[in-house]
Amino acid sequence: MSKTVLVVDDDPTQRRLIQAVLERDGFAVSHAESGDAAMAHLTSGAPTDVVLLDLVMPGLNGHDTLKEMRSRGFVQPVIVLTASGGVDTVVKAMQAGATDFFIKPASPERITVSIRNALSMGDLKGEVERLTKRTAGKTTFADLIGTSPAMTLVKRMGERAAKSAIPILITGESGVGKELIARAVHGSSDRAGKPFVAVNCGAIPENLVESILFGHEKGSFTGATDKHLGKFKEADGGTLFLDEVGELPLDMQVKLLRALQEGEIDPIGSKRSQKVDVRIVSATNRDVAHAVSQGRFREDLYYRLNVFPIEAPSLRERRDDVPALVEAFIRRFNVEEGKRVIGASPETLALLTAFDWPGNVRQLENTVYRAIVLADAPYLQPYDFPAISGLQAPIEAMPSASVTGPDLPSVLQATHAAMASAPGDAPVRILDDRGHLRTLEDIERDLIQHAIDVYAGHMSEVARRLGIGRSTLYRKVREQGIDVDMKETG
Repeated sequence: MSKTVLVVDDDPTQRRLIQAVLERDGFAVSHAESGDAAMAHLTSGAPTDVVLLDLVMPGLNGHDTLKEMRSRGFVQPVIVLTASGGVDTVVKAMQAGATDFFIKPASPERITVSIRNALSMGDLKGEVERLTKRTAGKTTFADLIGTSPAMTLVKRMGERAAKSAIPILITGESGVGKELIARAVHGSSDRAGKPFVAVNCGAIPENLVESILFGHEKGSFTGATDKHLGKFKEADGGTLFLDEVGELPLDMQVKLLRALQEGEIDPIGSKRSQKVDVRIVSATNRDVAHAVSQGRFREDLYYRLNVFPIEAPSLRERRDDVPALVEAFIRRFNVEEGKRVIGASPETLALLTAFDWPGNVRQLENTVYRAIVLADAPYLQPYDFPAISGLQAPIEAMPSASVTGPDLPSVLQATHAAMASAPGDAPVRILDDRGHLRTLEDIERDLIQHAIDVYAGHMSEVARRLGIGRSTLYRKVREQGIDVDMKETG
């Protein structure tokens, strides 16, 4: 999904020049010839990820436009453009909320670097806000990603349920995000900011279930060297999320039912019951009603937990949400891995949207994580998802000792494409006359030369086809002594 840059400048020539630079690097571009037009564009809700703002314009100037943006709650990063780089001008713009500035005319590299830095800062800010809300127990349904009909229904039902203390049972396949829904219920209720305690009932050893849920007194059994409060007491005043509640042993189901009905627990070794004020949200990926019919789950407990059921949809039932989920995962993993992937190409999004995702959102998340770690181009490509696309990156077939260089994956991918286009007479040879692998430097030199010949020296197109930056391409041309009549150098 391309990032959109809003270019605000009263000079149409300047707007066209910047547009050419940005589109060459894969950005989408919108225009505004004045501050008023920029505000109208933002107010309309049109996609805008970064704003390039000229300071000197007739009518609403750049400074006033920036102040108006911030006062009306528009938080997009703003990069100001100025014809004169006076210190006072720059300081004033930065104080008003600009993230960067450059003096016109700026080089293409300066413009793209500034925009990518602004996007990286936006990713970092968004991730900090997400983690802060999660830690504080204030995640709401507005933070859940997805506008598909299935997800919209979940949000609507969850918001209604959150306004009361009604017990909620969230059902759905593994990996659909049941805990996120539970956190949103908690954060949308009057218990927001209070403890949210999650416990996976299927991961607790059977002999420790009672102790972990209800606590124990010191010396109540062998190994009980200290007093333990238990999950119910930890969640007192807040929400207790019982994930995979269908895995609880039958004897623990009896004690859980009493805790829910009486609002009190009996820690192991304690002489008196303890009152607790806990809102219960439970979840399971199993058919609990079937387990009830087979005697593996108590019917009375099932009815107690299943007062307000919410079914979390599988990812294949909400395919429209895949692009937004991919974008969110890219932002997160950019921050975690220190990467600067801008987004996913349209072909990649089509591929990911069409896939069935048996592991649901969790599988998509881990797949994007792998792609981000290995990605070498600004946009994720189908070959970054070999398990789905069937495109095996050549880097995995090469000896590990020969794998060097930051631009290797893109170059080798282009080699693979070249060989696939003419398998009988590949324009770039991988093997020498004796059947041994040629050196990476020789393969790369021949590949670049072949690409330059195919695209008649148009270096922007050569760089785009090879999946590397133009500055990287120019450097490799110089280093390897490739003689080329460049048709464009901008």
